[in-house]
Amino acid sequence: MTDTLTPTQARRIALAAQGFTRARPASVAGRHVHRVMDRLGVLQIDSVNVFARSHYLPLFSRLGAYEPALLDRVFLSRTTHYVEYLAHEATFIPIEDWPLWRFRMDDFRRRWAGEESWMSSNARTLQWVQDELRARGPLRPADLRADAPRERGTWWDWDDVKLALEHLWRTGDVAISGRRGFERTYALAEHVIPDAIRSQEVSRADAIRELTRRAARSSGVATQSDLADYYRIRDRAAVAGSIAELVDSGELEPVQVRGWERGGRPLAAWRHRDAVLPRKVDAAAILTPFDPVVWFRDRALRAFELDYRIEIYVPAEKRRFGYYSLPVLVGDRIVARVDLKSDRATSTLQVQSAWWEPQARPGDAEQIAAELRLAAAWQSLDHVSVSRWGDATEALHGALAAGAGTGASVRRHVHARESPA
Repeated sequence: MTDTLTPTQARRIALAAQGFTRARPASVAGRHVHRVMDRLGVLQIDSVNVFARSHYLPLFSRLGAYEPALLDRVFLSRTTHYVEYLAHEATFIPIEDWPLWRFRMDDFRRRWAGEESWMSSNARTLQWVQDELRARGPLRPADLRADAPRERGTWWDWDDVKLALEHLWRTGDVAISGRRGFERTYALAEHVIPDAIRSQEVSRADAIRELTRRAARSSGVATQSDLADYYRIRDRAAVAGSIAELVDSGELEPVQVRGWERGGRPLAAWRHRDAVLPRKVDAAAILTPFDPVVWFRDRALRAFELDYRIEIYVPAEKRRFGYYSLPVLVGDRIVARVDLKSDRATSTLQVQSAWWEPQARPGDAEQIAAELRLAAAWQSLDHVSVSRWGDATEALHGALAAGAGTGASVRRHVHARESPA
C-alpha cells in the first residue's frame, strides 16, 4: 500500500529535512555551520547584496543571528572543508564531493570539444592561463589580466582570461581556492583538491544515484522533478533509474500527497526512509530566494502555495512585490514576502514592501516582526523602517512598534511606488 500524506504533513516532513525543527543555538560555532551543510548538501552563492548576500541567509534562517565572519572563515578563505562548483547553480560543496561532479565536468568538456567552440579557438589562452597558475599559484583574474596574451573579449564584457578561467573551472581543470571580498581566486585543481579525492573514480550512474539519494534526504518527500532539480540533473532517465534502485534498496518509499497533481492526476512522490514527520513546526524564518525550500518554483507552489518569481530583472514599474522580496516562513507555512534593504548610511533595515500570502493567519505579524528585529541586529543596524507598499505593511509596523523596546527603533519611510498621499 502506498502511504498518503496531507499537504501539511508533506510540508512538515520537508521542513524537518531542511533543519527547521531544530532549536537555534544560543551561540553559533563552526560545528553548527557544518551541521546545516550536512542537511542542505549545497549552499548557493549569489552576488546581490541589497540586504545580505544570499549564501549568508540559509544559515541565518536556521541558526539565527551569527557572526558573518564565521561563514567567511568556513567557506571563503582557503579551506579544507568546502569548494565551489556548479552543483545547482554556483554553490559551495563539501570538498570530498568533487569526484561526484566528474560527470558534469566531462559533459562540459564534451560540449565544448567541437572545432568551432570557444575552447578550441582559444587553446593558446587556456594553456597560458594554466601555465601561469602552475608557476604562480592561486590568482585573481585581475592578477592575470595585465599580462594576458589576447585582447579584451566581448562575452559578458569579460576578457579572454576571465572566460578561460570559467571554462577551466567548469571542466574541473581549475578550482576556486577562495575569495578576497567577493572576488574569486583560481588555482589548478591539483593545488586545491587533495590527490586522494581527485583520484577517486565515480561513474556517471553511481554519481547520479548518490546525488538523487542526497536530494531525497534533503527534501524529505519529493517528486522526480524535485529530485532532479535539487542538483540540476538534466538526465531525467538517469534520475528515474536511480529512484527505482533506491526504492528497491528500501531507501525511498513511494507516497502520494493530496493535492500534488498534474492534469488532474496524482504526481508520483517518494519519502526518504530517514524522513521525520514532526507533530508541528515552530520555526519562523526569512528565506533567501535561493533557499532549497523555495528555489524550485514548481515545488514552492505545490508544497507551500507560493507562486514565487524573483523580480530583479523586471522593470521597476512592473514589479508586484519588490526588487528582491524574501519569503517568510512561520510554522509550516510561507505566510508573507518582504523586500528588505540594508541602508548602511542610516543604519536602517528598510522593509521596502511586505505582502501576505494565502496561508497567513492572525498573529503571524508578531513572529515576522521578531525576525525583522533579529535581522537588523544580525546586520548591525539600529533601526527598522517600514514603507506603506504592500498589504502586510500596516500589521508589521504595528507589531514592530509594539515591541520597539526589545530591539531596533521603528520608523516609517516612503517607497518610490507609494503615492505621496
